[in-house]
Amino acid sequence: MDLLTAHRTALRQFDNRVRLIRPDQWTNTTPDTEWTVRDLVSHLVYEQLWVPDLLAGRTIEEVGDRFDGDVLGDHPVAAWESASTAARAAFLGPGALDQTVHLSFGDTPAREYGWQMVIDLAVHAWDLARGISDDDALPNDLAGEVLIQVKLRESEYTASGLFAPPIDVSACTDDQSELLARLGRQRWKLFTPIATG
Repeated sequence: MDLLTAHRTALRQFDNRVRLIRPDQWTNTTPDTEWTVRDLVSHLVYEQLWVPDLLAGRTIEEVGDRFDGDVLGDHPVAAWESASTAARAAFLGPGALDQTVHLSFGDTPAREYGWQMVIDLAVHAWDLARGISDDDALPNDLAGEVLIQVKLRESEYTASGLFAPPIDVSACTDDQSELLARLGRQRWKLFTPIATG
């Protein structure tokens, strides 16, 4: 699966779950133990908001604090729709994947940045599904490709602390379970969302 196809698929997986969130579910807990459903969606909206600026060649300093604060406001689904649509358009722009983006940890090829976004979208689509008690299955081709990409970056992900420490993968029988385990999640572990407010 090529990068742009994987990005479209992962984006849709998260988008589908966002549109299923009921008003009483925004305060549910998620597998990201410090995040509610609203926190999780806010994180993904924040990430999408950066994409057009970064793919336009702007630095972190040039963007500044533009996206600080509450990025969801009173209409979180609309905020997600707007940010994700703009992000997708930026990735589809002429030459977008052939440049260098200026990230907080250094200059990075745009294709690498794109795969980082795909991984984030796919794994958090699973987190969101668990948070709202939806079907948590990811498409097999997406899970398989994201697993390949995670394996390529596993040592840096472990060192960064962006994800929970890996879990033993010996009991995994499919790509999605292994992907989740490598990012500190257990598909086979019962997770019951609990409303926090």
